[in-house]
Amino acid sequence: MICTLGDLLLDVIVRTTGPLAAGADTSVETRVASGGQAANVASWVAELGEPARFIGRQAEDAAGTLVRSLLEGRGVEPAGPRVEGKTGVVVSLVGADGDRTMATDRGIAPELREDELDPAWFEGCRWLHLSGYSLLADPIAGAALAAARLAREGGARVSVDLSSWSAIRARGPQVFRASLEELAPDVVFANEPEWELIGGAYGLGETAVVKRGSRGVAVLGAGGSEEHTAVASEVVDTTGAGDALAAGFIVGGIELGLETAARCVAQLGAVPA
Repeated sequence: MICTLGDLLLDVIVRTTGPLAAGADTSVETRVASGGQAANVASWVAELGEPARFIGRQAEDAAGTLVRSLLEGRGVEPAGPRVEGKTGVVVSLVGADGDRTMATDRGIAPELREDELDPAWFEGCRWLHLSGYSLLADPIAGAALAAARLAREGGARVSVDLSSWSAIRARGPQVFRASLEELAPDVVFANEPEWELIGGAYGLGETAVVKRGSRGVAVLGAGGSEEHTAVASEVVDTTGAGDALAAGFIVGGIELGLETAARCVAQLGAVPA
């Protein structure tokens, strides 16, 4: 079982072919799907044929019911406390070139507490992947560190995606780096701005995967650095490419990660179509 911990959100993706008409209508292409970085990784893990479990707070509202059903429909087992409150929403505005800008409301997801964790959720877990967002707010940051300890008691490896340079800057790079050092992940995923903002993650884990968009990735470890080119693909939407890369890497290594990322950018949305 591969487990992920973080957010389960409602994704609303809006793709435009030109500028929006201010004060008027603009024809766009849309998709509504389950979202949240941890839930996206779990969805791609299941798509690649591995058992997947998402762990996180889930609201008992209409949006929560919808995103849970979408997640389960992809073969992911949702786990975590179900509570009153609001499911978060992410609106992704995707341009004609596939680049995207996101507006995020995380809802009740960051409120996950350490005392809400059930050790049974980590039974059979061979890998725990954490969204970096889970280290960027309280009380979920404490829950994420506790989850890593529970997973490691069963022999699991732990990875983390740094997630957002803007959120790291708001939290404070030194504060975030201290959380990473306490977590001591086996694998760190980061894009170049995130990597630079924390001063490089050397010494935090065995492996770092630095994402460079169309230029591929650098895999850094004790043996040095390996450069891997991106897999060629038509770029429709870059949303979730890093989540797909992480899922593929966890399941089968960097080559599968790059292939899965290429599949992701060739469609609209962050989860398998």
